Amino acid sequence: MSAHTMEPKDCGHHDEERRALRRRIFIFILGLLVLILLIIFIVFLILRPSKPSFVLRDATVYEFNATLSSLLPVAAASPTPGFLSSNLQVTVSSRNPNGRIGIYYYQLDASASYRGQQVTLPVLLPESYQGHKEVTDWSPFLIGRSVPVSPYLGDALSQDLNAGMVLLNVKIDGRVKWKVGTWTSGPYHLHVNCPALLMLKASGSGAAASAVARTGLSMKAQLAQHCTVDV
Repeated sequence: MSAHTMEPKDCGHHDEERRALRRRIFIFILGLLVLILLIIFIVFLILRPSKPSFVLRDATVYEFNATLSSLLPVAAASPTPGFLSSNLQVTVSSRNPNGRIGIYYYQLDASASYRGQQVTLPVLLPESYQGHKEVTDWSPFLIGRSVPVSPYLGDALSQDLNAGMVLLNVKIDGRVKWKVGTWTSGPYHLHVNCPALLMLKASGSGAAASAVARTGLSMKAQLAQHCTVDV
């Protein structure tokens, strides 16, 4: 009779021991993961990763044609938008200033804008890994065909072409990851803005104006313009 009464107590005792063992194993694994993440975070802070630097090396303009409608009196009719067609190739260099941290670049889109309006289609740049102190170059073609521009921008563009100077902004948007040893961080948003002052020769009059090279079919400008970088 006594043997039968002891069995339920023994089973309950063993169940409690198994639960306690599982809790200890879970706490040990959780503490180990927290310790590893803490070590990685401390190393990351000690190394203090610096954001990459970007430089717009040059820009070759193959086409920059604007069809600008004349502004009619407000009482007569509303102004109609003009159109801009452009074809240029730019060379952008990126440098990793870190001595112990690598950088992954991916999902990078390059485009050109004029006074805040995007005037070319975005171009996907190749993914790349940049080692310590390394430099990476990209040379995308930025093309926009008959892109509508507002009457206000059309008027400003006409004035810029007549002055022989057009300020474009080459922009790059994408993602970066930091690499320390075998550890890779999560994604960070990268935004790059490179001003490009192009010296263009305007031809045409009235509603149509175009900018072409003085000689040949293209014009290459050596810029070496530093860009603003936000990460």
